[in-house]
Amino acid sequence: MSHAHPELGPPPQLVPSGLRMVALGGLGEIGRNMTVFEHDGRLLLVDCGVLFPEPDQPGVDLILPDFSALEGRLDKVEALVLTHAHEDHIGAVPYLLRQRVDIPLVGSRLTLALLRSKLVEHHITPEDVEVQAGDRLSRGPFHLEFLAVNHSIPDALAVAITTAAGTVLHTGDFKMDQLPLDGRLTDLGGFARLGSAGVDLLLADSTNAEVPGIVTSEREIGPVLSDVFAAAEQRIIVSCFASHVHRVQQVMDAAAEHGRKVALVGRSMVRNMGVARDLGYLLVPSVPGGLLVDLREAEEMPPERIVLISTGSQGEPMSALSRMAARDHPIRIAEGDTVILASSLVPGNEAAVSRIINELTRLGARVVHKGNALVHVSGHAPAGELLYVLNLVKPRNFVPVHGEWRHLKAHADLAALTGVPADNIVIAEDGVVVDLVDGQISVTGKVPCGYVYVDGLSVGEVSEASLKDRLILGEEGFISVVVVVDSTSGKLVAGPEIHARGSGIDEAALAEVRPLVEEALAAAARDGIDDVHQLRQLVRRTAGRWVNENYRRRPMIIPVVVET
Repeated sequence: MSHAHPELGPPPQLVPSGLRMVALGGLGEIGRNMTVFEHDGRLLLVDCGVLFPEPDQPGVDLILPDFSALEGRLDKVEALVLTHAHEDHIGAVPYLLRQRVDIPLVGSRLTLALLRSKLVEHHITPEDVEVQAGDRLSRGPFHLEFLAVNHSIPDALAVAITTAAGTVLHTGDFKMDQLPLDGRLTDLGGFARLGSAGVDLLLADSTNAEVPGIVTSEREIGPVLSDVFAAAEQRIIVSCFASHVHRVQQVMDAAAEHGRKVALVGRSMVRNMGVARDLGYLLVPSVPGGLLVDLREAEEMPPERIVLISTGSQGEPMSALSRMAARDHPIRIAEGDTVILASSLVPGNEAAVSRIINELTRLGARVVHKGNALVHVSGHAPAGELLYVLNLVKPRNFVPVHGEWRHLKAHADLAALTGVPADNIVIAEDGVVVDLVDGQISVTGKVPCGYVYVDGLSVGEVSEASLKDRLILGEEGFISVVVVVDSTSGKLVAGPEIHARGSGIDEAALAEVRPLVEEALAAAARDGIDDVHQLRQLVRRTAGRWVNENYRRRPMIIPVVVET
């Protein structure tokens, strides 16, 4: 079983009969899913998603896959296959299309519709190819077959990729709900058929590989929501992913049953549900006067007659629910309100969601979540279902995808239990190159694969060093030291002028630093040091040493040396 190889260098040229695979995201993390396949000099991309920032990445809006591995080769891309319309699979598409706008986008009807609505904001008109389960399509040397999979969004697809090097099955995100709300089952018969014909490499969703058993059906949530609605005396606010059409459907059904109107809150929620409704994936129950109302009308209605469906189930700082909890939203949480968090926790968001729950509870709301009621089930297959797929497909080689390192390792262990030889299982990280040659996979190298940060309109300009500076500024503050020196002698002419912000140090106490800086500059002048860069470093070290010795703090020291 192969693990990460930090010593790896660039891969050699791919042999003519081989298939190369490299993930530019999605391995060792939940998000940024993107895989590049190479065969016969041509490329096929599967998914192109984003990762959402963590608290130690202040100011960052999104994190993209690193497209540098495609530099100079975008003209060789035959297509971008999209397995489904979650942000961690389609969110980075606009940024890729900025580099080549005519890359054909291949996906299901709902996936492409949701993506098109996103691309409008970027002023991009895509070249797309709509497919459905059972369709076959060829793009260059890649022959594609699409299979239905059940997930927490309609119209999700797995894709089988066949080339002269063999057949690869990429499951995308999936589970095996046997009673899905839309009746669309994961195509286990198709998986078995491919397995009988021979699957040379299986790439499978690993998110719930540590969770035993099989998934709970979505249908079991409906009665629970109905019971919560029946017990609610005031307003009901349901927070879920803006793409979870089935959950929104269940909430609307419960609202109609209990005589409540529904308002959608949040731009992405309104946009996505509008698309789903137009295409027939969301069926709004027919009730007198209509079920859906706009937010302004909802604000004027009696609280016992309204349900709000909102974004923000992951504690995102600017989401509607977070703003409600902070009392920075037109909707004011009141005593007796019921808030339902109808989603799973994305790893890394636990603290943010816990804070939201506490704030909502403090404001008097009853908060119902997955921990105290069955108001959500995961969209990812647990270990029992992953074993079932492994036994159906009988892959010769296996690479777990879509998960943190512990999820990948757990999935690899499951594959070994089903009989996949240890030498044929690779646990890779982003950027690790895996080649399939003569029916055997092996790690052959590594390509650059860092984080690309989006900060406002800036893409890729924020570095790890600047994020470190932001953290220091946020946690320790800064101290500026301004001095004026003679350009010839380096002697102090004016200053030092010292100011502190956010450092927790009284500016009056900083008077002690002035003689230390003066003495250090005088000693430098005697030694003939007049280089501005050296003088800045001297000022920084002198002030920093004093702060550390007296306060045990490390604020950012900003020295400004002006020559006259």
